[in-house]
Amino acid sequence: MGKHPVSSDEHALPKEKIDKVIDPIIRFMHIESASGVVLVAATVIAIVLANSGFADAFLGLWKTYGGIVIGEFTLKMSLQHWINDLLMAVFFFVIGLEVKREIVSGELSDMRRASLPIFAAIGGMVVPAAVYLFFQAGEPGADGWGIPMATDIAFVVGVIALLGPRIPRGLRVLLLSLAIADDIGAILVIAIGYTENLNLASLLWGAVFIGVFLGMMKLGIKNVAVYTVVALIVWYFVYKSGIHATIAGVIIGLLTPTSKWVSDNRLAGIVQSTLGWIRGEEWESSEQRYHMLRQVERASRKAISPLQRFETDLHPWVSYFIMPVFALANAGVAIQLSSFADPVAVAVALGLLIGKPVGIVLLSFIAVKIGLARLPEGVTWSMVVGGGFLAGIGFTMALFIAGLALEGIMLDAAKIGIIAGSFVSAIIGAVILLMSTKKPEEAAG
Repeated sequence: MGKHPVSSDEHALPKEKIDKVIDPIIRFMHIESASGVVLVAATVIAIVLANSGFADAFLGLWKTYGGIVIGEFTLKMSLQHWINDLLMAVFFFVIGLEVKREIVSGELSDMRRASLPIFAAIGGMVVPAAVYLFFQAGEPGADGWGIPMATDIAFVVGVIALLGPRIPRGLRVLLLSLAIADDIGAILVIAIGYTENLNLASLLWGAVFIGVFLGMMKLGIKNVAVYTVVALIVWYFVYKSGIHATIAGVIIGLLTPTSKWVSDNRLAGIVQSTLGWIRGEEWESSEQRYHMLRQVERASRKAISPLQRFETDLHPWVSYFIMPVFALANAGVAIQLSSFADPVAVAVALGLLIGKPVGIVLLSFIAVKIGLARLPEGVTWSMVVGGGFLAGIGFTMALFIAGLALEGIMLDAAKIGIIAGSFVSAIIGAVILLMSTKKPEEAAG
């Protein structure tokens, strides 16, 4: 009693030969930590090609121009800009979904639980920016202050996964919540800190179509294709407004409903009424059969909240396609030993390597001491220090902000600083966590 019936082949979708090839790939893509491996591979490929005899062809590929021309409407960009402005808008859309989920029902929904990651994230943004400006204030590279502020959640999750069950759940939750809060800060930095000339007319049109998006939700329109078209129009006007186009992805993500369009009870009723026909009763017509089965299909899809559906469906695409392609297009940089001594590279690397852990630990310590937050159960200050270093892995978002803030030689130097600072931060963070945590069997003993 109370147990779910055991599934059998009869109650599952039929398997085809191609499934033997596809299923392992799908399982791999649903392993969170594996995305970090793919991202590292894409980065290594980009760096190797940028320092090989194919460098000119490889780097020139991303400067290839292309776009859309429909009558008088023209939208053309380099391949790199299509990746950074459109594909990464999908990445930011997923971030928007994650932020909303955390605020509505996750760790950020309860201020008592959210206070520590929020304080940690603030420290992890302010101090790295201050470290960077200590070296670059008044210099040509001063605009890069936002580069060391970001944390790459994919790499952090990857390192945590490698360390296995010895990492307490409280620390995992803290680091993931910190990364989400950090993403909110990075979004604000991009929207406010790296917007120069505003086109108010385009901004107004973007606001109008955001209103259209909200109006469709109020009217009960449930066609995803219609919402996608409106979202693309919002993206276009945000792009034309001067605010970075990826912010449109965040906005749409935050607007995505968290509630189901079809309740579980209604779904059960629809399925039961259809089962009556399937189990022996005759269909009046093939058209009726089609409509009833289509109704079950639509109801099943809409019994999952749009937020959960899009976050789950898009996450593998973001992790295993968009982020690696972004790395290929942006991480390629010619490396020389002298490059590591470049003032911009040093400022970025130290911002990640020193600013991140110092800011996270300092603000967390203050928040705990004054009673505004408390450490999660089983988490020690040495673990927070290790987690602070892991948060210094700023790869994807740091590269993204670097591309907005700098160009030419300074951009190349920033990339080297990001790669060096992130790599050393990962090593130090992993070593500290290995030293400050115990294997499950040791903890039990």
